[in-house]
Amino acid sequence: MKARTLYLLAFYLFTVLVLTLGKPVFMWCNGEGHAFAAADVLRVMGHGLTLDLSTALYLLAVPFLAVLVSIWLHRWKPVRTFLKLWNALVATALSLALVADASLYSFWGFKLDYSVFQYIDTTGDAFASVSAGYLAWRLVAVAGLAFLLYKAYTWLTPCEHSRRRGVKRVEPLRRRLLSTAAMLVAMPLMVIGIRGGVSVSTTNVGQVYFSQDHFLNHAAVNPLFSFLASFGKSAADVPDYRFLGDDECREVLSHAFFTEGQPADTLLRTPRPDIVLVVMESCGGQFTEISGRSDITPNLNRLAHEGIYFTQCYANSWRTDRGLVSILSGWPALPKTSIMKMPSKVRTMPSLARSLGRAGYTSTFVYGGDIDFTNTRGYLLDTGTAAIVSEDDFTLVERGTSKWGVCDSITFSRLLQIVTQPAAEDGAPRFTTLLTLSSHEPWTVPMPRHFDDEILNAFYYLDRCIGQFVSELRKTPQWDNTLLILLPDHGIKYQDIDETKALRSHIPMIWTGGAVKSPRTVERLCTQSDLAATLLGQMGLPHGDFTFSRDIFSTNYARPFALHTHADGFAIITPAGFSTYDLQSQQAVTSTASDIDLGKAVIQTVARDLKQR
Repeated sequence: MKARTLYLLAFYLFTVLVLTLGKPVFMWCNGEGHAFAAADVLRVMGHGLTLDLSTALYLLAVPFLAVLVSIWLHRWKPVRTFLKLWNALVATALSLALVADASLYSFWGFKLDYSVFQYIDTTGDAFASVSAGYLAWRLVAVAGLAFLLYKAYTWLTPCEHSRRRGVKRVEPLRRRLLSTAAMLVAMPLMVIGIRGGVSVSTTNVGQVYFSQDHFLNHAAVNPLFSFLASFGKSAADVPDYRFLGDDECREVLSHAFFTEGQPADTLLRTPRPDIVLVVMESCGGQFTEISGRSDITPNLNRLAHEGIYFTQCYANSWRTDRGLVSILSGWPALPKTSIMKMPSKVRTMPSLARSLGRAGYTSTFVYGGDIDFTNTRGYLLDTGTAAIVSEDDFTLVERGTSKWGVCDSITFSRLLQIVTQPAAEDGAPRFTTLLTLSSHEPWTVPMPRHFDDEILNAFYYLDRCIGQFVSELRKTPQWDNTLLILLPDHGIKYQDIDETKALRSHIPMIWTGGAVKSPRTVERLCTQSDLAATLLGQMGLPHGDFTFSRDIFSTNYARPFALHTHADGFAIITPAGFSTYDLQSQQAVTSTASDIDLGKAVIQTVARDLKQR
């Protein structure tokens, strides 16, 4: 058993070493135009290690099972033959991934992923960009590296039994049972290592991102993992949603997203306020006065009437990863697609952080949970967020206050510290976003029960945290120049409020703070994805890169509607009414004269645009 254990350990460590050393080679091959120091190389290797460790465990799984089977075989030779085949496969895969990634990055600007297969049918055009010598050297590099890796892996494979005519001494039954038990105990540990730990997030590309220099982030990414992970998260898997003909689709969407123009109203005292965006986890209209109840979120209700209250705002989706992209990138959610999990597409997205950054803003994102969940870190850094505060920046005690990480009362306190700290020497305005987390199942919050219903109690707690935060912020000099935006990421199914009812996606949007001119109610139909263009329009900043975000105060806003998608279909809300459409049966489920074709056209157009990015 000792020989088997040493073999598995050696296989694993050698694989990690190969993946780690591939990073400085990648940086050397693609260093032109990217300034970096020796310390950056070490940081890249260090931050990328978690992904390397996980990937190596994936590759170890087959030898691990083969060794487990060998415990009960009388001959080692068949297992050794199988392992040599696996060694050849691993050596080839690693060689192809490392060489292709280092060679293609200078052309693509992103890590190796499924996109390589898009060029298989057009290899003539692809190869026309490089010389025959370039290709020959790469083929030699792949073949040479694969040979060396194969020899190394084969040398690590146990071979002492082959010298005994292929016959392995039969171990006592007790020893074989103990060896089997030990390996079975190790299997769950391998699974934990592969998924990246026991937290709610799983291993993903974005977890190794650490810098505002995207070249360093990309260098830290394991190309083999990036390639394999991209298959389940690629635009190639996005349905075409061919509901309408191209001409009909364009006709249906005529002027739907044309909102460039001067705002008819000016809501702000200053065009450059400090902006604080609070994304309220799951806080749909069911829990605010939208539903007719005033006791669940009294602070939100009060703030709504003290500021600008958007009474006809709807969530684009039912999941946080889609809601965040809708809010921060002005991008409508698709039914079965999480754009946030597509690194190659994310970097092409517009974002509030990037647009405000061009206007001199610094950006910070605060979240008390695992920032790597659904590739959130990668999305934020790729779209221009300068600083991230997550559960790792809190104490162990604070991180144990919620199932998802740090409870909202603590993260709101941190938010207050960030937005009230003295301004930078250059006086740069700040854009700070907080994503709350306590109002999420299992609905446990650090507060005595106010309602018997634990869900209502969680939203009451969120509301209390918001009220306390606003009360403290009002006392500071920063209040007068602050625009505070309160907006949920999505609603939830609660009691009988499901996707067939408009209240399921109806959410409050509130603008308040000293930067707001005066209280008012806005009854224009809009969605989360309209925040970007509307906010930038109020600040006199361009928003033409937000293709699907509309400035609802623009004089050109002539087609008011809201689209909400979910896994099985979508809802469309227009001044004519509310309708839902089921993708499985391809028919309307509920309809009050709203325009189903409008919803179809939006989804079809957004999906096509995503595929082309």
